Amino acid sequence: MREIALLGKKIGMTREFYKTGQLVPVTVLKMEKARVINVIDIDKRGYKAVQLGFGKIKNSKLTKSMKGYFSKKNTEAKKMLKEFRVENLESFKEGNEFGLEIFKDIKFVDTKSKTIGKGFAGAMKRHNFGGLRATHGVSISHRSHGSTGQRQDPGKVFKGKKMAGHMGDKLRTMQNIEIIRADLENELLYLKGSIPGSKNSEVLVKGSVKNIKKLTIDEKIKAVELAKKTPDKKKK
Repeated sequence: MREIALLGKKIGMTREFYKTGQLVPVTVLKMEKARVINVIDIDKRGYKAVQLGFGKIKNSKLTKSMKGYFSKKNTEAKKMLKEFRVENLESFKEGNEFGLEIFKDIKFVDTKSKTIGKGFAGAMKRHNFGGLRATHGVSISHRSHGSTGQRQDPGKVFKGKKMAGHMGDKLRTMQNIEIIRADLENELLYLKGSIPGSKNSEVLVKGSVKNIKKLTIDEKIKAVELAKKTPDKKKK
């Protein structure tokens, strides 16, 4: 199940206490169950994949083609459809639902969400520029980004030049975030640290792509306790 992902809503941040007295900041996500809408075989498109549906939507907000699609699949309408490539299709059937249980044996996850939009921002705020001098003929342009282009040759502004513009509101992926706790009853997922995005923003959570060998907080605490119990070898 490492290939498929779940969609959640960012509720906010809180903290978790351990018996050692350690305090860990966590982000709380309210996860939604994913329903298998379509199973894509290798004969159809040349690859194996599953199409999952997330969230609820009114029928009045659907287009005619989407109404026909969901009625054909004999399932309730979903707000968002996402396709995930998988290696094995045996564990997926149309109509099946997946929840937080897919992260049962997974310690680290990757998240994808939109950052908080900051609107139009200047070069100093957006790119951490130093600005111009406050004296010696600099008039009403202390926070400007300075020279933009060149002279006659090449005589243009290169693409990607750091300038003032729209800041934030971009998709960002965070990798190797530790799962602190999973509340299956209330469908809540507690992830270590902060995650980009404002409250109620949508977050896509997937099993970590990288092979992580680092210890979780629980494993570190157990290792310390075990080290305390084992007696030190007597010096010869």
